[in-house]
Amino acid sequence: MLAGLNSKLTQQAQNFTGYFTKLDWETIGKHIASRFLLLITVTIVFGLVIWIGKVVINHTFKRYKLHSMLTTNRTNTIHALTLNIFRYTCFFFYLYAILSLIGVPVGTLIAGAGIFSIALGLGAQGFVNDVVTGFFILLEQQLDVGDIVEIGTIKGTVTTLGIRTTQVTSPDGTLNFIPNRNITIVSNFSRNNMRVLIDIKISTATPLDQLKKQIEQVNDDLVPQFSELQTRPDIIGPTLNQDNLLVYRIILMTANGTQEKIRSSFLAAYLSAIRQAGIELIP
Repeated sequence: MLAGLNSKLTQQAQNFTGYFTKLDWETIGKHIASRFLLLITVTIVFGLVIWIGKVVINHTFKRYKLHSMLTTNRTNTIHALTLNIFRYTCFFFYLYAILSLIGVPVGTLIAGAGIFSIALGLGAQGFVNDVVTGFFILLEQQLDVGDIVEIGTIKGTVTTLGIRTTQVTSPDGTLNFIPNRNITIVSNFSRNNMRVLIDIKISTATPLDQLKKQIEQVNDDLVPQFSELQTRPDIIGPTLNQDNLLVYRIILMTANGTQEKIRSSFLAAYLSAIRQAGIELIP
C-alpha cells in the first residue's frame, strides 16, 4: 500500500514538472516585458500630459489676470479649482489605462458589478456630498483663495478650494483639510470693511478734555499716513467695556486684513501722546 502511495506521488510530481516544462517561458517573458514597457510608457505619457496641462493652465490664468474684471482672490480660486479637476480627470484615465493594460476587464466589471456597485455607491455618498457642497460654495462665492475665514473652530487663510476639500492655513502655520460637506457656517473676514475698537482704560479723575485733545492730535498726524482707513476715527469717549470697566473708546473702519496693523499703530501713538502730556492712565 505504501509503495502504491509513493508511486502515485511520484507520478503527480512528474506531471507537475512536465506541465512547467511544456510552458513557453520565452513567450511569457516577452509578454511580461512588453506589458511592463507599456506601463512605463503610459506612466511617462500621462506624466507629460499632466505637466503640459499645468503649464498651459497656469499660463492661461496668468494672462487672464491681466485683463480680468474679477478680483484676484476669485481668479486664484477658479485657477486652483481648474487644476484640481484636471488632475482628477488625468488620474482617472491613468487608472483606467493601467487596469486595461494588465488585463482587467474594466468595462465588464463596471457593467456587472452588482452588489459591489451598490456598496461603492453607498460609500461614495460622502464624496458626492463634498462635490455638491463645494459646487455651491463656489457658485455662491462664499470663499475665495486668500480670504481670512473661520469655519467651525478653525480660523485662518484659505489656501486651496477644491471640489472635495478646502484647505485653510492657521496663523501658526497649521494646514487644515476640511471636507466640503463639513462646511456649514462660514465667517468670512475678507469681504467687508472691518471695525477696529480701541479702548483706553481711564479713571473718574482722568482729564477728559486733555485726553480728547491728545487723541485728536494723533488722528491728525496718522490718518494721512494710512490709506487703509475708510473713514476718520470716531471718538466715542468715556464708556463701559464688556468687563464693566471705564474706558475711553475710539472706533476706526479699515480695509479688511489691515485691522491689526491699524490697531497697533494708533494704540501705540495714543499711549505715547498721553504719556507725554502727563495724563495718568489705569495700568
